[in-house]
Amino acid sequence: MYGRIVIISPDEKFTEYSREVVDLLNEDIEVIEGSFSVGLGKARKAERDGVGIIISRGGTGKLIKNNVSIPVVNIDFSSYDVINSLSKAMDYSHNIGIIGFEDLADAYESVRTILEKTFKANINVCTISSTREIEGCINLLYKKGSRVFIGGHQVVESVESKRLDAVLIETGKTAIIDAIKYSHRLLEVQQIEKEKAAILKSIIDFAYDGILGIDDKGRVTVFNPVIQKLTGISYDDAIGELVDNVVENTRMTKVLKSGESELGEIQKIKGTTIITNRVPILVDNKIVGVVATFQEVEKIQKMETHIRTKLHAKGHVAKTYFDDIIGNSVAISRSKEKAKLFSQVDSTILIQGETGTGKELFAQSIHNASGRKDKPFVAVNCAALPENLLESELFGYVEGAFTGARKGGKTGLFELAHEGTIFLDEISEMSMSIQARFLRVIQEKEVVRLGDDKIIPVNIRVIGATNRDLLRQVEEMKFREDLYYRLCVLTLEIPPLRMRKEDIHNLVDYFLVGKSKELNIKTKGIDHDAMARLLLYDWPGNIRQLENLVERCVVLSRDKEISIEVMDEAISGIPQLGREADHQYVEHENDGKKGVLKQIEKDTIMNVLEETGGNKTLAAEKLGISVTTLWRKLKTME
Repeated sequence: MYGRIVIISPDEKFTEYSREVVDLLNEDIEVIEGSFSVGLGKARKAERDGVGIIISRGGTGKLIKNNVSIPVVNIDFSSYDVINSLSKAMDYSHNIGIIGFEDLADAYESVRTILEKTFKANINVCTISSTREIEGCINLLYKKGSRVFIGGHQVVESVESKRLDAVLIETGKTAIIDAIKYSHRLLEVQQIEKEKAAILKSIIDFAYDGILGIDDKGRVTVFNPVIQKLTGISYDDAIGELVDNVVENTRMTKVLKSGESELGEIQKIKGTTIITNRVPILVDNKIVGVVATFQEVEKIQKMETHIRTKLHAKGHVAKTYFDDIIGNSVAISRSKEKAKLFSQVDSTILIQGETGTGKELFAQSIHNASGRKDKPFVAVNCAALPENLLESELFGYVEGAFTGARKGGKTGLFELAHEGTIFLDEISEMSMSIQARFLRVIQEKEVVRLGDDKIIPVNIRVIGATNRDLLRQVEEMKFREDLYYRLCVLTLEIPPLRMRKEDIHNLVDYFLVGKSKELNIKTKGIDHDAMARLLLYDWPGNIRQLENLVERCVVLSRDKEISIEVMDEAISGIPQLGREADHQYVEHENDGKKGVLKQIEKDTIMNVLEETGGNKTLAAEKLGISVTTLWRKLKTME
């Protein structure tokens, strides 16, 4: 689905094991044999043929990895591979020489203590960086007394050509299985990154703002259609050119040098007045480029007018009362009782709950049950507006406060809520600068409009709402601690629908009546099986999701009773919460191991577990096996 995988095998035994694993897993993976230069040639051909991942081993794998551009999963020798080969070598001599690349030497070093104590053999290691060094290592180790040699395919060939004993170090099937699974994950990540890149390109190309990016040399790397229209320069003519030669009046190269952002700056491009933000791009605290956004002042003014019109079209009236909140479950009843108590005082309230649980309904009900019920109820979604627009909406501004400010200025929402209640939904999305100004409103009961120094006293009840963990955001320094404690004088938790499923019957009946009337479609209710299906679902989107599903059912029922068939058709569009099946790891066991090898295995595992303080994940990694395999081996030792 995401690309092809090919295994380049350096020797016959690895080829045999790989093909057995491929058959076992029913994988469509080609196994090609070829060591070193031959393997590299076959890897290059595989790359030309569109292969996505190459799996190989040892020196051949390293050679391929250094000479192709696609990912290479190189299977390193594990501690168990070394133990198996040493067990075989002991049949020839106790004077053993190990010759191989760095991975083989590392595998030996990881269990050196256990091996030397257990085998009581003279073991010498010679690490090579190329096959040309094999002959020299054989001679060196022979002089040191080695009479049997362990290594890869070419080491064995060289040793046997000298009529000496050699043992081929083999990779177990478990390592091949793990490599294949890891390769699949790599291919999936590659696909996800391609999709992300495509999405990012679409966002940049269809953004309302002009977007311009440069690299650390000041050359243009991003040039979207809006900036093309502003400058009259095409993408092909801009990419790769120095930004100063492409866009007039830009200070992006100065931001590149200073590392300081420039926000809300005014500049002219081809006679058009632009508001621009220039921000350095940092990777590991190093400036690697700058990105700038451009907005035409005239368009900003039109957008502000449109948003304000929509925002104020709702009016400032709370329409919901506690009796309108449907449900008799213990969970929702407790929340309503608590909210009724809160309505009798003016303390600040923080309402917490998942998306779609009805936080604004509770805020309106609290207002309507309070002494402020005849005063304004002003609701604003803090995530719906960009930072500069949210600030001007909340605090208001005077004429001339900024470019495009309305003549005569504007009254802010805090002022409009005077004597009443202001409901700030998704309060966690406020920027730190707005949080600081908002804290002053709560503490001092006064507002200062943007561009003004006049203090305006306000008497408001503040109700905030969030679907996030505000305390965690405080710990992550994304939300002010002092504001958090000002907000949560009283806290109200709205239960998710999955915690109050006994209310689903009443909610469905309510939505059926409302949607039937709204859509002018008569329905004859919902049958028992269809209702049972609703009760089994966990409703991640809560009441809002249930309402949408009922509307879909009303449309699909065609003036009939909502049956299980209609429900299945309607619910098919809702994401289901599933669990991934447990994947079983398959391990190849060498039935011919001697009793001493079993003891070595046990000693090795216990020694590594002791070194890692009992951390099985780290121990498995150090031993070169999966965690599942380690658990199974520990169980057999009991």
